[in-house]
Amino acid sequence: MANSMTGFGRCEKIFGTRRYSVELKSVNSRFCDISIRMPKLFNYADARIRKLISDSLVRGKVDVFINYEDFSEGSSEVVINEGLAKAYSDALLKIAEVTGRPDDSNSSRISSFPDVLVTRQAQIDEDTIWGELEQTALGAIEGMQQMRSVEGQNLAADIIGKIDELAVIRNEIDERAPQVVVEYRQRLTERIDDLLTDASRAFYDEARFAAEVAIFTDKCAIDEELKRLESHFSQGRSILANDDQVGKKMDFLIQEINRETNTIGSKANDLEITNRVLLMKNIIEQMREQIQNLV
Repeated sequence: MANSMTGFGRCEKIFGTRRYSVELKSVNSRFCDISIRMPKLFNYADARIRKLISDSLVRGKVDVFINYEDFSEGSSEVVINEGLAKAYSDALLKIAEVTGRPDDSNSSRISSFPDVLVTRQAQIDEDTIWGELEQTALGAIEGMQQMRSVEGQNLAADIIGKIDELAVIRNEIDERAPQVVVEYRQRLTERIDDLLTDASRAFYDEARFAAEVAIFTDKCAIDEELKRLESHFSQGRSILANDDQVGKKMDFLIQEINRETNTIGSKANDLEITNRVLLMKNIIEQMREQIQNLV
């Protein structure tokens, strides 16, 4: 079944004292474009995360948000930048000497200066952390896939409905097409009757008249285009009903449908057919926008 490229998925899991949350948002894109925001702790797993997402979602612009908290003792440590702390202390002492004021600096004040105290993540077991993060990410991906599936099925149903509308108009054109030649023959006959006098009628060439009608019939013949449209409609219904990745196939097919429709419009030589072609082109443009959002 068809899947949309628009979706959202979120999963949160707790393993002991560690809590993970992964949130995914996606919109349509020609390729699989992944943007990740996560703690530096997970930088080592960047390529794994990207592969996990691209293998599952195939296409779409995906924004990934990863949050992590560890409430265990020893999960973080505070490191003193001793050299910087001493430099701050010496500078404060110098200020006191220069200004003639007492040196009232203390360790608490010095520790509040930038980069004197640095929080550092304790060493982690990368395999354990990845295993837990992977489970959380898979949960978010599953949620997104469910949403994309529902949205995709709704889009596919709407596109199939539009294909049915096109098929109705195509059948109306098919019924109208033979009448175009009949009406042309009638108009040409009436014009000739108006122009010919009794004296000039002796020079009237019936074969030339038949040739003119035959040339017109050939110029406005749209049988092949109508047959190809019928085939394209059938293919479109089949693709949307049975395939998982339909976006590129349907994008190509809608171009072919548009091509045949344009050809019918250029060959029609009939106002009624032209009006129906304009209706078809309007529906085709609506379909084109919807197809851009299918995987």
